[in-house]
Amino acid sequence: MKTPKDIARDYLDIGAAKTAQSVPKAFLLAALAGAYIALAGVAATLATSVGGRLAGACIFPAGLAMIVLAGGELFTGNNLLVLPLYARRITPGALLRSWAVVYLGNLAGAVLIAALAVVGGSLDGVSDAVLSTASAKVSLRFADGLVRGVLCNVLVCAAVWMTMAADSAGGKLASLYLPIVTFVLCGFEHCVANMFYIPAGLFMAIRQGGGPEGLDWAAFFLKNLLPVTLGNMLGGCALATALWTAYRPVKERVKF
Repeated sequence: MKTPKDIARDYLDIGAAKTAQSVPKAFLLAALAGAYIALAGVAATLATSVGGRLAGACIFPAGLAMIVLAGGELFTGNNLLVLPLYARRITPGALLRSWAVVYLGNLAGAVLIAALAVVGGSLDGVSDAVLSTASAKVSLRFADGLVRGVLCNVLVCAAVWMTMAADSAGGKLASLYLPIVTFVLCGFEHCVANMFYIPAGLFMAIRQGGGPEGLDWAAFFLKNLLPVTLGNMLGGCALATALWTAYRPVKERVKF
């Protein structure tokens, strides 16, 4: 396996390449990533209804597995892009542009899968769970969503970092699995996953002719996506900063 110092060095090139992608390509890869996470969310929802929370947590890592092996751009994992920013390999403008494009792409892909899963009837057997999950997420206090978002993305970024330690497909899957299981089992909040779970509840409410009080698009964006996204960014950037401080290449002397 590669050492953390090796990963820190390699990610400078990886991050520079990510931000150099054209907008259409980055958006497409981000939409695919959002779709992969949403598809894992569909499977995890069904698994939870049969085997409980642990079963759902054991299935959900399929989303990141598809992103890592099939290719995709995930906003939360891309919070690690502050590493090449610290090394002055990318500019703040390039970083913000990349984050914005990938975030919107993730949203498009996840919402599309949510709509298709509901329209296609894939979630009809667990409609109550879909509605209750969405309602619970938009009912979180701002501070709770923020903190759960921080904790979630520490684990997600750790998982992405760990996959870069392995050269084999099997090694990458083994590396990402437990951190993702941990965040799901602990009930932490992931903005891209919520781009599936809450719209799925909204579409299900339309399909059934009504849903829980307070479940609407404004609540989705303001009461959940806003605090959770901020928390994810804080957690991911904090971990990236710690990793950079500990493992940055010796030649890099960038001051914070």
